[in-house]
Amino acid sequence: MIRKTTGKRNSVKFVVALTALVCVMLAAGAVFAAPKQLTLATGGTAGTYYPLGGAIAQIISTKTGLVNITAQSTGASVENMNLIGAGDVDIAIVQNDIAHYAYNGIEFFKTKNTNFSAMARIYPEIIQTVTRKESPINSVMDFKGKKISVGAPGSGNEANVRQITDVFGMTYKDFEAHFLSYAETGDHFKDKLIDAFMFTTGAPNSAIQDIATLTALKFVEIKGADRDLLMKKYPFFAAETIPANTYKGQPAAVETVAVQAILIVANNLPEDIVYAMTKAMFENKADIAQAHHKGNSIDSKRALDGITVPVHPGALKYYKEIGLVK
Repeated sequence: MIRKTTGKRNSVKFVVALTALVCVMLAAGAVFAAPKQLTLATGGTAGTYYPLGGAIAQIISTKTGLVNITAQSTGASVENMNLIGAGDVDIAIVQNDIAHYAYNGIEFFKTKNTNFSAMARIYPEIIQTVTRKESPINSVMDFKGKKISVGAPGSGNEANVRQITDVFGMTYKDFEAHFLSYAETGDHFKDKLIDAFMFTTGAPNSAIQDIATLTALKFVEIKGADRDLLMKKYPFFAAETIPANTYKGQPAAVETVAVQAILIVANNLPEDIVYAMTKAMFENKADIAQAHHKGNSIDSKRALDGITVPVHPGALKYYKEIGLVK
């Protein structure tokens, strides 16, 4: 009888010890689990998306410990939408209007891409309408009969010009559209081959800065009822201001609109991962700003500005937590 009791006790002790060992091993596995490897599609190495994306990737990776994000140089927004649609990247920086086109299968996209969700708006890409100081152009309506650079063919910039002039009741039949890159626009403007141009870009823009050193400029505003109508018809636009003295000879702030550079994520990223990434980015934006000045525009209060596509549940959880949404 004594031997049997001892055997049972030993069996119980063995089970308890084995259970404890399994728990320790599971805990250790959780602690030492390798971070999830993710790829962030950005833009060209000479632009803003790549260095800013690199800074965001590093800060999120360091602060969460859950992910290891690698920033990848790409052809920017349109290519990034195709990459995330194909499952080749996990995160991407894109213009919010390009995301809108992809999700709805319009403009540059023949089919709908619904494989992604928005994570956050990061900074404005401002519509900057520029002419010479002595020019009679004081409104977009004054484009009629003039030579206007609208951006490279098939670019997001060119699409924005079409949308804005449409709200003013115009098409390319009403003015002479020149399909030029930013660099070409600068050269043509200096040589007086065009009367004005419209850029969709961060401010300050280096091409405009270069022109401003040689030519006195006038910035044409988009405001009031015209701006309200534009934002109603194309909800990816948001009200924006070019701060005073952004450029030489620009003493007053300029009212206009902007699309937004946003972060999008693949729908299959887990909610807890996207929540942690969103939280880490906003709560460490000062560190991002130290690495790239556009980090100063990261603002949780404006996290959903101009976003017209679904928001990832993980990001939404954070926005509910901080009271941005109910």
